[in-house]
Amino acid sequence: MTPEVVTELGRQALETTLLVSAPILVLSLVVGLVVSAFQAMTQLNEATLTFVPKVLTLFGALLVFFPWMLNVMTSFMTNLLVNIPNYIR
Repeated sequence: MTPEVVTELGRQALETTLLVSAPILVLSLVVGLVVSAFQAMTQLNEATLTFVPKVLTLFGALLVFFPWMLNVMTSFMTNLLVNIPNYIR
């Protein structure tokens, strides 16, 4: 296994991680910004007001994106396991 192969595997793993986590992170960011803007306009400073919408968004995003996320992770692992003989050389 050459250093180039290890570097490429690491890059693919990081790329897959970012791809899988992006929808949830983006939705959480958008909800956080909307709630923060609402709090700034109404001058409500309640900690649970930011927490509850983010958690509900997280669960909703997982319900919607989980099949796609599972497909991306499964294809990455399948590709990794199928190519083990090539990595050994």
